[in-house]
Amino acid sequence: MSHKDVGGRRLKLRIALGRTLAVLPLLWRRAAGALALCAAAWLVPAVWAPTGWMVWLWGLAAIVMTVLAVGALSRLAISDDLGGARRLGLGPLGLQAGLPEARLIGAALLCLLFLAMIVCILALVVLAVFGMAELNVQAIQVRDWAAVGEPWKLGVLAALGLGAVAVPLLLIVRLSLFAPATLGRRQMVSLNSMGIAYGSFWQILAGLIVTALPKIVLLVLMGTGLLVGKAGQVVCVLGLVGLQLPLTLGFLGAAYRQLEYWSPEEPKR
Repeated sequence: MSHKDVGGRRLKLRIALGRTLAVLPLLWRRAAGALALCAAAWLVPAVWAPTGWMVWLWGLAAIVMTVLAVGALSRLAISDDLGGARRLGLGPLGLQAGLPEARLIGAALLCLLFLAMIVCILALVVLAVFGMAELNVQAIQVRDWAAVGEPWKLGVLAALGLGAVAVPLLLIVRLSLFAPATLGRRQMVSLNSMGIAYGSFWQILAGLIVTALPKIVLLVLMGTGLLVGKAGQVVCVLGLVGLQLPLTLGFLGAAYRQLEYWSPEEPKR
């Protein structure tokens, strides 16, 4: 597949969502072991509260199980069939641990580091501009918004605040294909995953919102007080691991299949 095709590629959202639903049974069936271990790891606090150094041990175990599940689901989502997923390193029941998982962790850390740097820079800029705006702090405290400052200043600050939120969101969406790209290209792909998503920001964002329906439902149930206590915690973990994670990675895998412009079989230029 030629590199020159990258500029003209656009995600066909309806097709990607259709493949996401079609591949769900395969994800559940072939990654059952990884999903079960991931859910069990995150359910530990519901049955036993770790303390001291055990908290770190539990956190490490939960992260490792999550990486295994992400690796299994991503392999299945980007492959044409089970054989293709196995050639990418898929293990029995989705249980595998090797160099691809290490690459996933490395790519995730690089993406998080990049996002943290951007957020810190934006925060410093916003704080500096707010400081120079000389707003009336006392008026803010008593919620007398008319006396806070001049309207044009408030408008500029509002636009700056929206921009500070929009930039990280843009980057998160553009970086969201790092996991399928890392496994599909058989090399660590972090910031350069933004090139794969180039031109399809709105389609990817819309797909992530649509596939986030289970998470939205869980948040609503928690907000209304219907999911409380240990029972609520169990339902949340099972919903997030058993449904939300396969949906999200299934969609990202489907998006990657459409947008990828390089294959590991062709020599890199």
